[in-house]
Amino acid sequence: MVHERHSDFIVVGSGIAGLCFALEAAASGKVTILTKKEDFESNTNYAQGGIACVASAEDSFEDHVRDTLIAGAGICHEEVVRTLVREGPDLVRQLIDWGVRFTTTPKSSADSPLGSLELYDLGREGGHSHRRILHSKDLTGREVERALLKCLREHSNVTFLEHHLALDLITEGKSPNKRCSGVHALDAPALEVKVFRAPIVVLATGGIGRIYQHTTNPPIATGDGIAMAWRAGLPVANLEFVQFHPTAFYNATGGETFLISEAVRGEGAILRRLGGESFMELYDERGCLAPRDIVARAIDTEMKRHGESHVLLDCSNMSEEFFSERFPAIRELCVRHGVHPPLEPIPVVPAAHYSCGGVVTDSVGRTALAGLYVVGETAFTGVHGANRLASNSLLEALVFSHRAAQSAMKAEPSPPTPIPEIPEWFQRFDPTMELEGVRVEHCTHEVRTLMWDYVGIVRSTERLKLAAERLEILLKEAEGYFERGWVTEGVALLRNIVQTSWIVVQSALRRRESRGLHTTLDYPETRPEEAHDTV
Repeated sequence: MVHERHSDFIVVGSGIAGLCFALEAAASGKVTILTKKEDFESNTNYAQGGIACVASAEDSFEDHVRDTLIAGAGICHEEVVRTLVREGPDLVRQLIDWGVRFTTTPKSSADSPLGSLELYDLGREGGHSHRRILHSKDLTGREVERALLKCLREHSNVTFLEHHLALDLITEGKSPNKRCSGVHALDAPALEVKVFRAPIVVLATGGIGRIYQHTTNPPIATGDGIAMAWRAGLPVANLEFVQFHPTAFYNATGGETFLISEAVRGEGAILRRLGGESFMELYDERGCLAPRDIVARAIDTEMKRHGESHVLLDCSNMSEEFFSERFPAIRELCVRHGVHPPLEPIPVVPAAHYSCGGVVTDSVGRTALAGLYVVGETAFTGVHGANRLASNSLLEALVFSHRAAQSAMKAEPSPPTPIPEIPEWFQRFDPTMELEGVRVEHCTHEVRTLMWDYVGIVRSTERLKLAAERLEILLKEAEGYFERGWVTEGVALLRNIVQTSWIVVQSALRRRESRGLHTTLDYPETRPEEAHDTV
């Protein structure tokens, strides 16, 4: 008998977007949160920099809007950006009310129209004209996750189901009356597919960084929500704009890397060649505080030009005491790998970090499929354009999860509908497929290497077409495993990784220009007629 669970809301994912939605929605109904690992394992948990919002008398909404539009390289949706910036401060205060502890400063101003936010230490990152980044040292995401999880674990209307990997959306009816009424999910420890039903389903599965060989993202960032939405027939937009963070720790042994926050450069650290020469001033007048796309391309160019495997981030302008206090997690990780900042420069290299595209939504998170909302990095709201401004990601998740929750709680209840049967291939299992486990691992590794080599910081039409051809073969192989009844976590993730990678490549092939995060050798110029979304 198939396991089935009913709720008022299903949230897939446990980062800031999903948790904020759940916390608000729990006031009006039962919420089930599905997460494929532990509840704290999300991209949010690894976010270092902070949350950007106007929080000082010297700053203004117009300045934040302008900085966001400039970084977005001409294709941000301006009205959505204005919504983000205008609603941000109040929702940051709500985070504080929920228990988030941002780093404070002794300086405060009772006369500030922004009130309590003046109490907090404000960082500055690339592309920002003012200090406006609220942070919790360099562990902001972990602190946000801690506070939200504490609130939700204490809420009687919220149920967490860990190690439950959402496989596909349950949809009913035909266009234009088709709607989403739940998800099929794999209970990984039990190796059992279960049905979760609700009139409102929210995809908040985070980003796609793990489709690349080198990434700052944790293992959960495999594009699950984007792949699920695509299979349900929903439009996606701007997935060619993959942000490569300029400064991930360079691990000479080839092991896992980790993020070196942009806030380090915000405090004056300088990028240098291995010989000690600074170089960012050759690429942009803002130097090391230029937007991420410019800095990442500059580092990539310098590495190729000089045959170097990485560059150096010189933090010697900071005292040991200041660096240890401001960046305790970064210092601990660096020391663990034999580097002692600020006394020694940090070896850094660009790595896949963030997707500016996603599932198309409106300004309250609704999709073209009734009953389905998408929030956070999984969504395309139009805020980021061709390049995200640093620390706008947590803000976007916060603002639009709030708007989605308010909309979902007011949604008209859906009429009763028949429960679709689980596809036959979910219910049978071919034991001979166990022998294919190594092949699944090899395919996953191949996809990530292929994406890094062919769909990286600088692209070409020839390499993109070669990538597309290989991905189509791998996607057929992954779908074949499913059809033969081998529904395991590894197979499901391979299916999503290949599907998402293929969409990224198709989006990149359709943009015949270089803009923001998308640079192609065949179309090196930015073309005014291409100033639109790739849908």
